Amino acid sequence: MPSKKQTQRVAVLADSDTRWKWGALTAQRIVAAGGPDTRFDGFLLRGRSTPTARQLREVGVRADELREVTGAEFLHAMEPSGAPGESEGYDVVVLALVGGAVQAMLHGLARVWEGRAERPVVVTGYVGVVYEKLADGLLLRHGADVVLANSRQDAERFRAVYEGVGADAGAVTECALPFLGGAPYRPGTDPYTVCFAAQPSVPESRADRTYLLKRMVRHAELHPEREVLIKLRSKPGEHTTHIEELPYQKLAKALELPPNCRLVYGHMGEVLDRTDLLVTISSTAALEALHRRIPTAVLTDLGVREALGNHHFTGSGCLASWTHLDEGHVPEPDEEWLARQGVAADGSYATAFDTARDRIAALRAKPHLPPLTPYYTLATAPGYLPGILARHHLAPDGRPLPGAPATAKEPGPVRQIVRQAARGAYRHGVQRVAPVIRRMGEL
Repeated sequence: MPSKKQTQRVAVLADSDTRWKWGALTAQRIVAAGGPDTRFDGFLLRGRSTPTARQLREVGVRADELREVTGAEFLHAMEPSGAPGESEGYDVVVLALVGGAVQAMLHGLARVWEGRAERPVVVTGYVGVVYEKLADGLLLRHGADVVLANSRQDAERFRAVYEGVGADAGAVTECALPFLGGAPYRPGTDPYTVCFAAQPSVPESRADRTYLLKRMVRHAELHPEREVLIKLRSKPGEHTTHIEELPYQKLAKALELPPNCRLVYGHMGEVLDRTDLLVTISSTAALEALHRRIPTAVLTDLGVREALGNHHFTGSGCLASWTHLDEGHVPEPDEEWLARQGVAADGSYATAFDTARDRIAALRAKPHLPPLTPYYTLATAPGYLPGILARHHLAPDGRPLPGAPATAKEPGPVRQIVRQAARGAYRHGVQRVAPVIRRMGEL
């Protein structure tokens, strides 16, 4: 049996601000409620989306220890020969990463823990609505002990994909999004507030984003008694899960926003506290608002399309256009649709994570866990897997490639300054220079 310890230790590896939020809150919900007997260690995977200090403050989720690492450094921290109290102490490891990074870490951890009698329980999942690359993303996550599904509908779809390729679907576990919460909506606040939840990559084109911005301005002008908030995810130069090439801040400079229309930042839950109508293309913020019974509109202005993700909301009762909203329409959600989406607006949210907790407790109670066995191997995907691993500096057997940093030593002050400058230049190149070059190439 696993040894009894006074303190549970949980490690969360995340690669962006939104995934850190999902991973850390998931860890707190699925492992006996935090408190003094549970320690949460956070690892931020170094890359283009590594969150800034401001983004981390805005997310508002704390860890007992938080540090930035490469994939090889994280695997080193998980090794049995790692620093005392680290690798041996972890009971649960949450991988809050994009699919390819999850797959790489699963193979790396399988190599690190090879032959161990005991190992941590590995958990992964999705940060929000799964509306694209369903099979690809799921198979890249296969191999974890627990693959969390944020709704009944997702759980059914996940199992169907795994069973359809002959993979074990036993890891799929239904729960809910971990960041739902807040006080139920109570109408009657003054002023009536309309909040548009912006997304970094949806829509993508300048014309579409400018169109949406103009419609927000138009709505504010038609309803001077209302306040129109444009809730932004990041400031210029910062990245979230997706690259934002045309931030609304930049586009807004070409327009004159009326006094009752403004750009806002901050914690989404705090913004929802004063929201009377949430408007979006397909942001997960819609589910947060629906959970709190805040009227929610999913825009159809640019069509109902898979590329936008708003097709996920067909049947929800929330689809509407700015024209409808200008005329005073308030969507009413379909209760059956809400129940299938894990929104838990009926008050069942308190028990939404019980199944996941029970599964993790059962796995931890076993004398030993079997090795991690992802579906993708050199036998099932010899032309796909090596490239995924190589992008994360791992060899086909899960070992770090020569030259990959293998220690988690903190760099000196000079190296930290150089690293920060290099990261700033890289982000500027990705967000500012690359789009210009692409546009020039289209001329």
